[in-house]
Amino acid sequence: MSVTMSTAAPLLSTSHPSVATSTFSFVDYVVFVLLLLLSLAIGLYHAFRGWGRHTVGQLLMADRKMSCFPVALSLLATFQSAVAILGVPSEIYRFGTQYWFLGCSYFLGLLIPAHIFIPIFYRLNLTSAYEYLELRFNKAVRVCGTVTFIFQMVIYMGVVLYAPSLALNAVTGFDLWLSVLTLGIVCNIYTALGGLKAVIWTDVFQTLVMFLGQLAVIIVGSNKVGGLGHVWDVASQHGRISGIELDPDPFVRHTFWTLAFGGVFMMLSLYGVNQAQVQRYLSSRTEKTAVLSCYAVFPCQQLVLCMSCLIGLVMFAYYQEYPMSTQQSQAAPDQFVLYFVIDILKGLPGLPGLFVACLFSGSLSTISSAFNSLATVTMEDLIQPWFPEFCEARAIVLSRSLGGVTLPHIVSFVLSEIHPDYCQHLFYPGHTSCLHPMVLYISAFPGGGF
Repeated sequence: MSVTMSTAAPLLSTSHPSVATSTFSFVDYVVFVLLLLLSLAIGLYHAFRGWGRHTVGQLLMADRKMSCFPVALSLLATFQSAVAILGVPSEIYRFGTQYWFLGCSYFLGLLIPAHIFIPIFYRLNLTSAYEYLELRFNKAVRVCGTVTFIFQMVIYMGVVLYAPSLALNAVTGFDLWLSVLTLGIVCNIYTALGGLKAVIWTDVFQTLVMFLGQLAVIIVGSNKVGGLGHVWDVASQHGRISGIELDPDPFVRHTFWTLAFGGVFMMLSLYGVNQAQVQRYLSSRTEKTAVLSCYAVFPCQQLVLCMSCLIGLVMFAYYQEYPMSTQQSQAAPDQFVLYFVIDILKGLPGLPGLFVACLFSGSLSTISSAFNSLATVTMEDLIQPWFPEFCEARAIVLSRSLGGVTLPHIVSFVLSEIHPDYCQHLFYPGHTSCLHPMVLYISAFPGGGF
């Protein structure tokens, strides 16, 4: 890879410029643009419905009247980012199905929030999860928690903006920075104007797109290699189907203990106390609705994990039958999913566009949720406690302005300008394997986020 300062991503080698051109057709562009337009339309519908009668509570908490179904899908989509869609299949391809045991952690990881965290937050009638810290300790602890959350989410949002833009650049040659701007602007508009209700309903649509994109890859890929039964046989013959690893050594990449038990604590941090998720629980019309939505996430998460792992197995079986080119084999493992998608979907107009739309859906849902949660904690924890007499009209304007955070775009731009080899060592120090296990636990589990 050559050292450049261009915003063109180094995801696919420039020695084969025709790959992108021959893969992405006019129909693919239409599918991709439709994703952006429909997401924008759903958000604007909720923004202009009742325009002029919005309150801060409606913008930040959807007036606490959401039903179970949209809240459940929004809970799932909030942390199902492009990082997970690209990272988990690559993990399975490289190291086998041991990572699949992460699904064992979902039961307790959702049962505990449903029966401990949700009742406490809901009965206290909180808006920000960090209000509890002031009730339990003091205001200084609350502010420290809020500032930490803001810093964490801004950095993560930069990565989430960057990942699908890399994918689009890889298959179309579309400018990386322009892609980041397009994604961010669309997300800013419907999040800032429509508030939490717009975010939740666009999450529902984007979740369906993510399911369709991944399902298309599984169906087409498995058909090319003789079906899922053959895929499983090939993976088993080459040692990619893992049993339960009970080794207590913490330095082993994946074991039952780190996945099933360590995963519970990861799930608690995401579905128990993360502001983006707590906000969705509190937007439910009743406590029972919030609990049911948490229950409904469980089968959805298992399905998402299953699909991601199957993509990894299908990819492994495909490249056993059709070996990678020299260019592909020398690429970073995190690029394998994109190469695989290009290989199996080329010549099928609309499907490459659907997969790119799938990646962008993951990012849009994560970013919009993060924008809204950042606006909420900033208003509730950093502004209103110090300016209690802030009028409703000003609070609405400020809430909408906070919904258009620009810091993640700056982070994405910095990432796009960093030399790729340095980026690799920054995220995966000391080795060139696919996503480091800790990165997968924190940012690319089937909920894929902080």
